[in-house]
Amino acid sequence: MRHLGALAALAFWLLLASGTLLYILLDTSVQGAWRSIAGLADWPLGLGDLLRGLHRYAADLFLLATLAHLLREWLAGHAGGVRRFAWLTGVPLLGFVFITGIGGFWLNWDQLGQYSAVSMAEWMDALPLLASPLSRNFLAVDQVSDRLFSLFVFVHLGVPLLMLFGLWFHIQRLTRAAVWPPKVVTLSVLAMLALLALAWPVRSHQAAQLDRVPDLLRLDWILLFVHPLVDATSAGFVWALVGLGTVLLFGLPFLPGTRRAPVARVDAANCNGCQRCFVDCPYAAVTMVPHPNQRIGRLLAVVDPDLCAACGLCAGACPSSTPFRSAQQLVTGIDMPQRPVDTLRQDLRQELQACRADFPLVVFGCDHGAQLAALAAPDVCRFSLLCTGQLPPSFVEYALRDGAAGVLVLACREGGCEFRFGERWTAERLAGQREPHLRGHVDARRVTLLHAGRGDEPEARQALQSLRLRVATLPRHEEPASTHHD
Repeated sequence: MRHLGALAALAFWLLLASGTLLYILLDTSVQGAWRSIAGLADWPLGLGDLLRGLHRYAADLFLLATLAHLLREWLAGHAGGVRRFAWLTGVPLLGFVFITGIGGFWLNWDQLGQYSAVSMAEWMDALPLLASPLSRNFLAVDQVSDRLFSLFVFVHLGVPLLMLFGLWFHIQRLTRAAVWPPKVVTLSVLAMLALLALAWPVRSHQAAQLDRVPDLLRLDWILLFVHPLVDATSAGFVWALVGLGTVLLFGLPFLPGTRRAPVARVDAANCNGCQRCFVDCPYAAVTMVPHPNQRIGRLLAVVDPDLCAACGLCAGACPSSTPFRSAQQLVTGIDMPQRPVDTLRQDLRQELQACRADFPLVVFGCDHGAQLAALAAPDVCRFSLLCTGQLPPSFVEYALRDGAAGVLVLACREGGCEFRFGERWTAERLAGQREPHLRGHVDARRVTLLHAGRGDEPEARQALQSLRLRVATLPRHEEPASTHHD
């Protein structure tokens, strides 16, 4: 579900690739358009059906994935706050998808394309801005010419170029934006579309004849549903639905009750300009500027409150977030005011001191991952963070030195982090692949990393029990020897 945006992007790239080939083959004239497209059915080995089917079914997938992505982001509460920009720039893309998809049927200029073009013109005629009916001036028997096809080509090819710019604008505030789904998803979707194209090939209707009304049509209900909706109701009613829906979508980010969480704060006295927070921020909210102490080559992190998602990944990346510092109050270079690192250190100390179990276990989890309440036990100390990526790896070693027999780190499912990269950065830090990393002398038998989201509490309990049984067999004070993690 978190890859719906990337899945829509995959459909868009497939449309561009297949559409380019189809445009090369298309005869953009009134007489030749239908023949050039219908002739694809005669290609050997079904290659023509494959090319045409991939283009049509990718268009359906593009619209469905876009709608599902929009719905999922709204349900996840991503319409407002720091994500408001992405929402407001994404809503207009929905209109581009409809216009591009509908315009593709016109280029075929069969009976279905004729029905779509006439229906769209009559629907547009209901707008008071148009002085003369489009259906009479452009789609009359004696008016259809090669120039009209030039207009069709512009609609179907020019709008996607605008959409490509809109997509670029849509992801501007994201670092490492995912424009491709994971490889297994990409290959599965391509195989599914190819199977559909060969099993249910797209065929042309009879050539368009404006002096005749099409009778039996094989309608694409995903892309062309607006036409029968207008036929069943009225043009004005559908325009009212479109207007109401547009106002609603643009108004969702401004509804009351969407209180923003406090953003990350930088302490200039403790920021050494290492740029780790700048590199790890998923939303490009951190920039580096010259440090006010004017030392040569030293930088200072600055947080843009309009971009900060309050995830805490920057605090987990800061080298000054180590709990081994001797300061009575742990002040870090960058931290989250609602859940500072110093509070985590104090709570960790108190919980371990209060725990009377022979082999106390520490669980670091995430507010958006598996629920830690399901892991309640007398020998378990639980700590929920804004994101697991907020956890400095040194806290794992600190917990073990402070009396914990084992540590379980619960990150979100792989690729399923609420803040995009929290589970990934956590895994890389614990594996020693990303700074700051867990030091190699920490006994990996005492540390378990599990990717678990909401609903994965049984797996989390099982991982905790496995850790409990394992640490019970280890010497209480032994020199750690392994350098990897579970």
